[in-house]
Amino acid sequence: MIAKVVETKKEKEEAFFIRETVFVNEQNVARDLEYDEFEDEAIHFIAYDETMPIGAGRLRFVDGFAKVERLCILKEYRGKKIGSLLMKTIEIEGNKQGYKHFKLNAQVQAIPFYEKLGYHNVSKETFLDAGIPHVEMRKMR
Repeated sequence: MIAKVVETKKEKEEAFFIRETVFVNEQNVARDLEYDEFEDEAIHFIAYDETMPIGAGRLRFVDGFAKVERLCILKEYRGKKIGSLLMKTIEIEGNKQGYKHFKLNAQVQAIPFYEKLGYHNVSKETFLDAGIPHVEMRKMR
């Protein structure tokens, strides 16, 4: 299993395929909400099981933070440390870009996953994003 920064058009298409599978097809997020005006400025990431794409995410730089977005793993690969590998890869890239503070909007059911990675809930209450309850989480290094 590997996770890496997207470098080619094919890798970006594969990352989008994973996002489409997880968010649009599985979680019923509207396609026009999943893909936004930040796609071209974001750094995209892809995870593979040998040559099969199995996870994706993206990173943007917002208000002094490296902001992790759109992290997703195919259902059959969840619970196998792929998310942790992808997050580590994303954080390394954020550090390379000069960022030490990270934030993300976590789906409520993913809070324990992010807490294990050192993120802390900073929301006073949950909020809806694409109709799914979320909280803001941060990690300060």
